[in-house]
Amino acid sequence: MLSGFDGLRFNHWHTELREDGIAVLSLDRQDSPVNAMSQDVLLELGDIVERLAIDPPKGVVVRSTKPAGFIAGADLKEFQEFDRRGTVNDAIRRGQTVYQKLSELPCPTVAAIHGHCLGGGTELALACRYRVASNDASTRIGLPETQLGIFPGWGGSARLPQLVGAPAAMDMMLTGRTLSASAARGIGLVDKVAAPAVLVDAAVSLAQSGTTRPFKQRATAWATNSWLARKILAPQMAKQVARKAKKDQYPAPYALISTWERTGGSNIQKRLDAERRAVVKLAGSPTARNLIRIFFLTERLKGLGGKDSGIKHVHVVGAGVMGGDIAAWAAYKGFTVTLQDREQRFIDPAMTRAQALFEKKVKDPAKRPDVVARLKADLAGDGVAQADLVIEAIIENPEAKRALYQSLEPKMKADALLTTNTSSIPLVELRDHIQRPAQFAGLHYFNPVAQMPLVEIIHHDGMAPETEKRLAAFCKALGKFPVPVAGTPGFLVNRVLFPYMLEAATAYAEGIPGPVIDKAAVKFGMPMGPIELLDTVGLDVAAGVGKELAPFLGLQVPAALATVEQNKRGKKDGQGIYKWENGRAVKPEVAKDYQAPSDLEDRLILPLLNEAVACLHDGVVADADLLDAGVIFGTGFAPFRGGPIQYIRSAGADGLVEKLKTLQARYGDRFAPRQGWDMAVLREPVI
Repeated sequence: MLSGFDGLRFNHWHTELREDGIAVLSLDRQDSPVNAMSQDVLLELGDIVERLAIDPPKGVVVRSTKPAGFIAGADLKEFQEFDRRGTVNDAIRRGQTVYQKLSELPCPTVAAIHGHCLGGGTELALACRYRVASNDASTRIGLPETQLGIFPGWGGSARLPQLVGAPAAMDMMLTGRTLSASAARGIGLVDKVAAPAVLVDAAVSLAQSGTTRPFKQRATAWATNSWLARKILAPQMAKQVARKAKKDQYPAPYALISTWERTGGSNIQKRLDAERRAVVKLAGSPTARNLIRIFFLTERLKGLGGKDSGIKHVHVVGAGVMGGDIAAWAAYKGFTVTLQDREQRFIDPAMTRAQALFEKKVKDPAKRPDVVARLKADLAGDGVAQADLVIEAIIENPEAKRALYQSLEPKMKADALLTTNTSSIPLVELRDHIQRPAQFAGLHYFNPVAQMPLVEIIHHDGMAPETEKRLAAFCKALGKFPVPVAGTPGFLVNRVLFPYMLEAATAYAEGIPGPVIDKAAVKFGMPMGPIELLDTVGLDVAAGVGKELAPFLGLQVPAALATVEQNKRGKKDGQGIYKWENGRAVKPEVAKDYQAPSDLEDRLILPLLNEAVACLHDGVVADADLLDAGVIFGTGFAPFRGGPIQYIRSAGADGLVEKLKTLQARYGDRFAPRQGWDMAVLREPVI
């Protein structure tokens, strides 16, 4: 034990004084598989640092004993509790104080980083004089707080620009992007990279001998934090952020830029004070509360499946846009994949698209051949017999799907799963004549597969619980979020999204310009407007979903969607409602004096909310949290609003019902409030 620590025991930290006089502080958070910087962990570190200041060793190395990583960040559950109690300011000040005392120790301090090093973990590393990172692929260093509606508050925003220069630091914090060890060294965040086996030895060596950062790095750090540089760079940064996020919807990036612009050249204490005041203000905002809630929803979704799906070989039938992209993504994620269709000419375009995906995603050309080899064209369907999972992705026709299942099942292994990527057909219509209904389910992906994070796992009453667990684990291995939903028409996402898109099509048919409709939705916070979305999904696909869903929901499909012209199906044809060039919609100009109807936003958004309430009432998902998660990750529904149910709570359910009744009187019964608006869950407090 260190001198001065006799008789003291710590729950989370282990201390060792080496013979060479270097103190090693090892974090092993009690009763937790990962290290998070809880208040208990922080307070213990504060006690240790105080004793180190009294009797300094020759150097200090901070490391983790958890195999998964260094520190995953602050404990967000505690953060939520501080928000409820109104004590966020105290919690942030406490973290800043401990880290500042660490930075002021009169001996060299080194962070030895392995695995994930995020948020408060990266801020602890920044408070050390030096940083060593392992060259393992799992090592990722980042400050992702803006994705939670705040920004680094334990000294991260005060220290990083001064260390690596403002452009690199602000890019890292504004995007939430994580860096590998080598990339972190490239910008000066890490001083040395070492193999995991010698990481601590490398850290000790650095504590003993130190290092001087290259002159260019030091000069860049000084120059880009000067008063003039801040005045020039800050507006440019804000302009870049504005391309992706609006200030009234996502205030954190703008607050980070503003705080740095005003105080980036001050002494450390003034920078810390400005950081704390800004983060406290952000922490109490609806955006931060909703984004932190969404973080916990993602953690819940990740935990739905077991660790091993038992799936290694995937066979996909149907090489269209969806089937081909599903196959390519599975191959990219490490699965052996065979792709089947009726003719080779249908498979070839999918293989070409897969090649483009691999070139984009696999940065190391040497590793690319292995990924390419995992995806095989399989015209004869030989892969069915070896597959652990078969995914059907053919046309939306129940008879065709049932006929395919009858030919597939006799060839499949006894424990293999059979799934359909149908976007709207109820599974009770598809399970007829299936020999093993317990192993049959829906596995509904969203377009584009490589970008959309959600997969719906569709139930039917004969499906085995083990099937859901295996499919959830498979989704996790794909890097996707699984949401279990009932097998009713449209499932969750399409059922909620369809009334919104249908109302947009109706408004367009009435003569409201497409760009005006899109602008109203984007202003609310949707990632793209519904007219552009119709073209992106494909007018033919939307028509097919409409044919299935409209009768179930009691809605009418406008003629423009009911009849789709050949070669004018939207983005994939280069022409739909809009013309498309280079993958972008070319939207027609709208007269400057055109006034959008005052109720347009309500007409678009309220049908979506209305159907979300009906889905919750009908038990399409287990609870409100899963519904919000499904709609956010499946449609891009404004994350800063927290999801449809969370938005209803904040806006007030009763007021929204009155708005629906007003629209019903004005436009018809499609706006009639659905069953479920009286549920108590809609009136829970929003925090």
